[in-house]
Amino acid sequence: MRFTETDLFGVYVAPISVMLVGAWVIILVLRRVAARFRLLRNVWHPALFVAASYMIVLSLIVLAIAR
Repeated sequence: MRFTETDLFGVYVAPISVMLVGAWVIILVLRRVAARFRLLRNVWHPALFVAASYMIVLSLIVLAIAR
């Protein structure tokens, strides 16, 4: 698949920005699940863990779309 711009209310948006927002939404859901089950208290540095998780989710989205 080619990465093409997305028309969002008459403004062309780069495809990576749509993927960034999508990954952010997924991370919000995962953080709520982790907070519900108190999983982040077992992590040494929660902010670093969330940032790394965001990069993993974003990479998976890019790889899935690129195929």
